[in-house]
Amino acid sequence: MKLAPHLHRLGNDIVACYLIDTPEGITLVDAGLPGHWRDLQDELRSLGKTADDIRGLVLTHGDSDHIGFAERLRSEHGVPVFVHAADAVRTRTGEKPKVAFGPMRLGPTLGFFGYSIRKNALRPRYVSEVTEISDGDVLDLPGNPVIVGMPGHSPGSVAVHVPIADALFVGDALTTRHVLTGRGGPQPAPFTDDPAQALDSLDRIAGLSASWVLPGHGAPWRTSPAKVGEAVRNA
Repeated sequence: MKLAPHLHRLGNDIVACYLIDTPEGITLVDAGLPGHWRDLQDELRSLGKTADDIRGLVLTHGDSDHIGFAERLRSEHGVPVFVHAADAVRTRTGEKPKVAFGPMRLGPTLGFFGYSIRKNALRPRYVSEVTEISDGDVLDLPGNPVIVGMPGHSPGSVAVHVPIADALFVGDALTTRHVLTGRGGPQPAPFTDDPAQALDSLDRIAGLSASWVLPGHGAPWRTSPAKVGEAVRNA
């Protein structure tokens, strides 16, 4: 789905990832679930492009519902996968701490897990080789993505700022639809390693310029990053 010039979303409000289309090629942010491979192919065809036009995939963090088709893209098309060094092991192995689920409602929870199963989430493919990145890096990829460290949801969670798309991709630093309760609006994301640190990290994006704040779960949010921290904390 096209959101704006250069900016496309794959998936839906349950699980989403993003495509940035530029004259220099395509950059992806996150890879959703394995079954989103078909969504990616459909979006590429609509643009008259193929996977060979993708120059890189940037992960906001290494959880299984964000690395979905990453290994397939890397192994079959040679696309490099970038992830913060602190999440490199999680991306390669799936190793992560156990966290409390928190509040949930039956319908939304079943909807989340049902959608995940339909998109082949029960058979994740971890990423054999990654390129490690750090806070402050500007990647040599279409759109020149800027990496902003956002530890909390995971140690290596990042936001990805792409000025050409007027967009800030925040992964699970926040959500606009809680997958376990169905509650809409900006709020802390579930399955977070360190909730207090995740809230503190929201201040790191306050000075950035963007019209879109784009989470991995929930509706795209038209707002200024300066307003994000207060809105999420008030939730």
